[in-house]
Amino acid sequence: MPVSSGRCLSQFSPFSPRHACLIAVLLCGLLGTASAATLRGEVVGLADGDTLTVLDNEHHQHRVRLVGIDAPEKRQAFGERSRQHLSELVFRQEVVVDWKKRDRYGRILGVVRVRSVDVGQAQLRAGLAWHYKAYAREQAAGQRTLYSAEEVDARRARRGLWSEAAPTPPWEFRRSKK
Repeated sequence: MPVSSGRCLSQFSPFSPRHACLIAVLLCGLLGTASAATLRGEVVGLADGDTLTVLDNEHHQHRVRLVGIDAPEKRQAFGERSRQHLSELVFRQEVVVDWKKRDRYGRILGVVRVRSVDVGQAQLRAGLAWHYKAYAREQAAGQRTLYSAEEVDARRARRGLWSEAAPTPPWEFRRSKK
């Protein structure tokens, strides 16, 4: 049916204004994820229990910080154990890193998977990291819930660093060293 110059095009839309708004929100959500990136490569180095180096197929190295966790520093109790556990999971392994941004040090902030295992979640499950709640908003809601539950479970089971009466969170350890 041709549209006459006096009629509004919205009269011919198959969507109500409410549906149009919902579609706009969904499209914005899809566009928001368009900036996400995936890095694939081999882990060739580890700084500590939450930072690693990935060598991609073009032989470029990328420093990657596991989003959602904070592991003990090297000089802190359980620091070396956390690093060792991460090494057992990923060193010389092919990994997939899903990420959206970099931190102030230029490191990629990402979810690292090796053979479909979420490495950050594995660190939490082993009791070798804290769920980094100060930056939880950078995680997807489902991942935030899962990571929080993993930390609670490790605390209850007194695994890893939770075997100590009052382990010092790494952010407090770093602040005390300044």
